[in-house]
Parts: sequence; C-alpha cells; structure tokens
Amino acid sequence: MTVDPTPLIVSAAGRSLGASARQWAGLGLISFAAIVGDQVTKHLVTSRLGLYDSVTVVGPLHITHVQNSGIAFGFFPSATSLVTALTVIALGWMVWFFARSGARHPVLPTAFGLLIGGSLSNLFDRVWLAHVTDFLDLGWWPAFNLADSFIVLGVATLVVTLALPHRPHAPDGVPLDLSAR
Repeated sequence: MTVDPTPLIVSAAGRSLGASARQWAGLGLISFAAIVGDQVTKHLVTSRLGLYDSVTVVGPLHITHVQNSGIAFGFFPSATSLVTALTVIALGWMVWFFARSGARHPVLPTAFGLLIGGSLSNLFDRVWLAHVTDFLDLGWWPAFNLADSFIVLGVATLVVTLALPHRPHAPDGVPLDLSAR
C-alpha cells in the first residue's frame, strides 16, 4: 500500500488572498463600465426631459426626471456632506477589503466592481451637482438610477456568494477538484 504524500486538506494559508493584477483589472473594467453606463443614461435623461417630466416606456415602467439630494428613498435630503463622507469611507473600505481578500472568490471583482462603480457614479453627482439624478420609475417604488441598480446587484451578489459553501480555488481562480482523492 502506497501513501499519497499530497495533503488532503487545501489550506488558504499557503496562498495570498490579496487581489491579483488580473482581479484588479476586472474590478476596474466593471467599475468603469458601471460609471459610464450610469452617467450616459443620466445625461440622456437630463438633456431630453425637464425636471419631473415623464415618458412611459412599457407597462408600469416610466422614465421620470427626478433629483434626489439625499440617499435611497430620499432620506436625509439635507445631509449631502454627511452622505458624501460616508460614501468615501465605504469606498475606502471596499478597496481595502478587495486588496486584502480579492482572491478569496472569483466573483468578488464583479461584485465589488458593481458596488464601487455605482457608488462612485452617484458620488460624482453629489459632489458636482449636489444631487443625484434618478429616472427609473415603476410608479409604486421611488425612482432610482442605474448606479442604484448596480449597488443593489453588487450587494446581492456578495450575499449570495457568502451564503454559498466555499470551494477552494487554485491561485488562477479555477476551483480545485477534491473529489478525486
């Protein structure tokens, strides 16, 4: 009987969990795409619709030009400075966490890219315009924008990822097959 010298336990201690250049590139591309998509759609709305003007797209979906100086649902409308500061702190934490743990799961560049891109796009609006342009209007829900959607999608992706059982990955991001042992 021969003994396989390869250990059965795959330890994360032997590999860095910090983000690789490839993961940073993915995060950067997704963040950039989120910012561009959000800013282009906001520009189209503000250049073609007057404030509070609305156009029906299909069914309950309307494009309604609204300005929001607060956060989600219009909360804290006079706290733009506080919201801006908290957003900067949250962005700093996300970048710090990604730098330390970006290799932990292959979906993290996507999730954090959506979160960072959406947060930065709304932050740009708050800093330069003192409000965020919202326009996606379902009638029964407060109007929102693409950046808000990217933030929600990024958070949902993180929650689902963290709720799923962890599968060890090789340094290149490919899941390790431990069933053959």
